[in-house]
Order: sequence, then structure tokens, then C-alpha cells
Amino acid sequence: MVPTEREQVNIKATPAVSLDSAAPAQLPSHLSDLKKALWKEELLQSWKDILVELDAEVEAISSKGGDIIPRVSFSDIQAGLSESQVQAIKDVGVVIVTGGVPQEEALGWKNSIVQYADVNRAHVTGYPAENIQIYEMYNSKGQVSGRVHPAIVETQRFLLSLWHTSWPNTQIDLGVPVSYFDRVRIRQAGDNTFVLDPHIDNGSVERWEDPTYRQCYQEILKGGDSWKNHDAFDVSPRLDAVQDMYDCSNQGSIFRAWQGWTSMSRTGPGEGTLRVLPMLRLAIPYIILRPFFRFDGDDWVVDLDNPAFPGSLLGGKQFLTVQTHPHLKLDKTMVGIPTIDPGDQVYWHCDIVHEVEGYHHGKNDSSVIYIPAVPLTIKTSVLFLMLMYAPSARYLRAQRATFEAGLPAPDFPKGPGESQCVGRATPADISSLEGRRAFGLEPFEVNEGGDPNFIKTVNDILFSPSQDTGL
Repeated sequence: MVPTEREQVNIKATPAVSLDSAAPAQLPSHLSDLKKALWKEELLQSWKDILVELDAEVEAISSKGGDIIPRVSFSDIQAGLSESQVQAIKDVGVVIVTGGVPQEEALGWKNSIVQYADVNRAHVTGYPAENIQIYEMYNSKGQVSGRVHPAIVETQRFLLSLWHTSWPNTQIDLGVPVSYFDRVRIRQAGDNTFVLDPHIDNGSVERWEDPTYRQCYQEILKGGDSWKNHDAFDVSPRLDAVQDMYDCSNQGSIFRAWQGWTSMSRTGPGEGTLRVLPMLRLAIPYIILRPFFRFDGDDWVVDLDNPAFPGSLLGGKQFLTVQTHPHLKLDKTMVGIPTIDPGDQVYWHCDIVHEVEGYHHGKNDSSVIYIPAVPLTIKTSVLFLMLMYAPSARYLRAQRATFEAGLPAPDFPKGPGESQCVGRATPADISSLEGRRAFGLEPFEVNEGGDPNFIKTVNDILFSPSQDTGL
């Protein structure tokens, strides 16, 4: 099975255009009706309280910089993190994991990827075309080795365990990470072409407009101090949320609880790396309430007649600037990932504001394999075709087909990909049973306390000829 075609998308990120207060993005008038329908007088108190707490949080981040990001060792994860360590990860929404992958092994992945790209230069594409910094490669042996590395899989299992369900019969197994093929970055010193402005993935106005997506933020929208009860780790409403109502061309089609990458170089701030806003607990409540208010020159006042949702573009990501979201003070709070070594892993929650540094000021390459943490999911309803997220089990089946054929992964631009490349990875390169299951190559088994019907449905999706219907 080969999935349906997706529109060819340039790797370079869409710039955050027309987002400042002087030139707001033009949004349809029905969004003002939406704001009026959602408005409660109690939201004014929520707004005031959040602004007070933001002042202290901004100061803390400004003072600590990247050191505010929790850094834990893989051995600590194996032994079990303390409650305070877990809470810090949840509050910040970002974590660095060290020591799981030996440096020599990660450097070996990079060397093999570079050699693979060199041997197959006639078939390899990326951005920018004349001097590739991010490669449209998915099937190199280095990437595949990273995806199935036991320490990476175990780290992702731990991170998925921080999530929970609140709805009965949510069709997910948070104990089973599955593989999601993504690209590889080998960014050379001096590069200024790969730029990604501050944003949150997975839609923009959909967070407010789609009723199910809105349930992810329902406590924030109740008003008063209910925003403090917001649970960023409740997975249930996210699986059925419509996160693409306006035909965004570069949305992921499955739920990535944690975006992430594993480093293949020693890289620090200013060296073309990731920058994040490390305040998940406060940033999301502020972002959700921001459209209901505007600055009138003296103070912030309620704004319901204007359809503006600052930073939102139809069919795009949620962008943020110092003009659209001034209280976040992004010029002070967007921090670079502290210095990391080859083999270190970095993960950020799916609601985290993040960007890529516009210029690589370092002396060596800044290289990563993108490997997010994705749980095993299914949907039994035929309505899933209308939803943002396809079941990850169904996506695995499509991804398995592209992997076997050497084609780009289903969520990415179509074309011959690596089908003509010499030395690309094949299913025969994956020897561990857990790795083969994560790639959809072997049937899953019921874990202790697991649901046998769930696993049966997963295996039917993966291996039954009747399921060969695309995403």
C-alpha cells in the first residue's frame, strides 16, 4: 500500500508574516462570533492572574537561561526519577536526556549518513538544494539504527508514561512507542538558510474553533482560577481533535506526544540549534486567552468584536512574536538548548513554543536525527478520515510500505526518494523484536494488563489485506 499523495512542501518554514499588531492577519468574521460564544466574565480574572505569574516566570527564565531545562541521565530514568524531577519536566515541557546512546555510536550514525548521502548524491535532495543542511532522507541505516536504539525507545516509553487518558475506551497504548520516520539535519557552520520562527505545531485557530480540540484547554476557558487545573498531559481529547480545518500542507498526520531529536554532534546555544520557550504550565493558558484581549494604548481590554487571533494563520501553525504575545517577552525567554554531546536526546511537548536559530555561529556541524515519541493508537470509527490524526497503527502500515520501497515517509513530499539509493536500510537491518514491532514489521502482543481487543485491532490494521485502503 502506498498512501495518497501529499502536496509537495518546501522544507523551509513559512515565515511569520503579517503577525504584528500593526498588520494583523485577516481572519474570517465568524471568529468574532466564536470569541463571543466562548467569553465568560470570569476570564478577565484569569487573564489578570496569569499576567502576574508570567512576570515572575519571565524573570526566572531570563536569569537561568537554558539551565532551566531539566537535564536527566538515562540511568536516572532507568532507576526512576523523583517526583520533583517529573514535575519539572511537566512544568517546563522540555527535557534533555544524556548518557543513553554512547557518543561513538551517535558519531558513527552521522558518518554513515554522510557517506550514504555522498554515494547517492544524484538521488538525495534537501534544503537548500545547492548546499543541503536538512536532508530529505528517511531510510539511511544511521537513521534506522537511531529509531530502534534500546535507550531511545526506553526514554520514549518513559516520556509517554507522563501522559494519561481521561475518557473511557481511549484507543491508545502509552506503553508502546512506535517509529515515525523523519528527516536528518546536518547543518554546517555559517549557515543562515534554515530558519524556523517561534511557533507551535498542530494548527492555529483550530485550538479554539474545533470543539474537541478546545476540550484540551477547557479548564483554561472556564475562567477564574480554573486555568491552574489545565492538564497538558491528558491525551484523550487530542486524538480526536481536528487540527487542520483549513488545508495546511505540512501538518503531521499522527499524534506526536513529544517532538524530539537525538544529537550527532557537540552543539551549544548559537550554533544553529533548537530554541524553546520553557514554560508549558504558564505559556499555554496565556496563549489561549490572548485573543480575547487587546491593548488600547493604556491598558488591556476585552476584545470580542474583532475576529483577530494574534499569530494565527488559516492553514498554518500558531506563530508568536514579541508583538503578538508581548507578555511572554520572547526576546528574553526563548532559550537555546544548552551544550549537548553526541547521543544526547532532546524532547519537547507538542504544545511547546519552539524555533530554530537563524544563524549557525559555531565552528562545527550541528547534526541531529529527528525521532519523536509517538504512542500506538487506533480509531474504530469511520469518522477518523475527517480527523486531524490518523491512527498510528494505520500510519505504520503506510510507512512500512514506503520504507520497503525506499520512498519518502507518508507525511512528507512525494517522489522517488531513496528508491534508487545504494546501501539504504531495509527491514532486514532491524533485528530486535521490539524494533520490528515499532516499524510495523511484526505483530504486537498484549502487555501485562493490556487490552487484547486493542492489540487484535492493531494487528488486523497492520497485516489484514482488507485494511489496504491508504490512510
